[in-house]
Amino acid sequence: MKNLILITLLFAFGTANAQKVFSVNYSNQADIKVFVTKYSNQADLLVYKVKYENQAGQNDGNWFFTEYSNQSKKKIYFVDYENQADLKIYFVEYSNQAGWRNNSKKSLLY
Repeated sequence: MKNLILITLLFAFGTANAQKVFSVNYSNQADIKVFVTKYSNQADLLVYKVKYENQAGQNDGNWFFTEYSNQSKKKIYFVDYENQADLKIYFVEYSNQAGWRNNSKKSLLY
């Protein structure tokens, strides 16, 4: 019984720092400026949009888009040009495809 409680607590605290993002309307509101690339090999991070908050990862590319900014860990702004971006991403179809291609940018999402 104690093991079950411990596992439940670890899971609850593990998901508390999930990769939750909110897309803002203005660049000055953002923590990170993001550009969506046309091809996966151009991206720093391959991102999979999860449907539910508890599916979000911990800086592994599985993102949950929150409804309100205060629910998110990071606020992002989508820029129109690659040279304006702090981070280049590519949206993938499956969660197992998500992940970092450029580890030097990983600190942006901590």
